[in-house]
Amino acid sequence: MRRRRGVDAPPERARGTVPVVPDALLSCRRCPRLVEWRERVALDKRAAFTEQEYWGKPVPGFGDPAARLLVLGLAPAAHGANRTGRMFTGDRSGDWLYRALHRAGFANQPTSTDRGDGLHLVDAWVTSPVKCAPPANKPTPAERDNCRSWLDEELDRLTGLRVIVCLGGFAWSSASSLLEDRGVTLSRPRPRFGHLAVAETSGPTLIGSYHPSQQNTFTGRLTEAMFDRVFTKARDLLR
Repeated sequence: MRRRRGVDAPPERARGTVPVVPDALLSCRRCPRLVEWRERVALDKRAAFTEQEYWGKPVPGFGDPAARLLVLGLAPAAHGANRTGRMFTGDRSGDWLYRALHRAGFANQPTSTDRGDGLHLVDAWVTSPVKCAPPANKPTPAERDNCRSWLDEELDRLTGLRVIVCLGGFAWSSASSLLEDRGVTLSRPRPRFGHLAVAETSGPTLIGSYHPSQQNTFTGRLTEAMFDRVFTKARDLLR
């Protein structure tokens, strides 16, 4: 893992800019099940979006290339990021995430509807371990492993990374494994996932959060106050 930047202030940045997305990512077809699903959904569409052209490809990460905070989800939603082409954009999970990032000062606005809506992230990057929408939101371990090199490339570019917020257990285990493969030391036994769990490592600090999926937000397992505490903790660690 590359050396992190100083802790007192974020580095100079161009707001809202992103690095060039590799053509190889956008044309990736490593996982036949995911390719079939993402393209079928893009053709069949949801009734509310029949007039829209779906993205239907792998979804790259989004945000500030000088970010010290990485927000790691699970995978694009079939009718969210798989439709709009931007992570956590166009669905209710994204509504929760970007409201929280805005309240914590990591986003210039609380909404994310499409790639041209003017949203910029400041000191934050949003991505997922799996880049294609999976059926039932459940990628397989093999699909996660097939996608690992893309996430590894993102970490190569995020040279100032200091905190990773893991949205759900899948993100927590993916981040832990990837960091270990990159030579980062984690405590033993490996820290367990939980909401507001914090794992110090020899590289970025991990913070666990319940995923802002409807099964968590509709049931009250995750409230906005609970979600805010995650990003307050991240902000405190970046000071």
